[in-house]
Amino acid sequence: MNIRNYFIIAVGGALVGAVSGFAWRAFDSAPEPSVPAPVAMVKQIDVIPGFSYPDTEGRQRHSHEFANKVMVLNFWATWCAPCRKETPEFVALQEDFGDRVQFIGIAIDDLEPVREFGETYNVNYPLLLGDMEAIAMSRQLGNRYEGLPFTVVATPGGKVVLRHTGGIEREQLEPLLKKLTKAS
Repeated sequence: MNIRNYFIIAVGGALVGAVSGFAWRAFDSAPEPSVPAPVAMVKQIDVIPGFSYPDTEGRQRHSHEFANKVMVLNFWATWCAPCRKETPEFVALQEDFGDRVQFIGIAIDDLEPVREFGETYNVNYPLLLGDMEAIAMSRQLGNRYEGLPFTVVATPGGKVVLRHTGGIEREQLEPLLKKLTKAS
């Protein structure tokens, strides 16, 4: 082999090495692919925390108003199809159980759509306007992925006895409410 061939092989090898080095370095310093962060774990609580939210008339409503009743807390929104489906059943159950059970709707929504929704469905229980704090409360109560609707049933005094993500049927809820109202 002559010197010219050695020279071509040496220069070719150097170029291949340089290109490989630059490519490796670019690959090595590239940002990690975006991977969704895991859902932060929130310690689940077993008692309804104190809360205060405005209703559709602008009055501030407090959890202590309902503390001596079986409480059905429902986190919902006007745009949520399962929420719209379960509302008439909640209205009927509120009427059937009267002052022994208190349904409370905590809307993750704006005032006007909530007000219109309440009128359209003849809602006979308080509709409160939730915010980021309400979402955090639903998460503490067990709504790990912040889905709607999310329903929590608690005994008088606030001990949580049921957590339900998604729409809930009257047949699922009514037997529990009967049991709880007989016990209280």
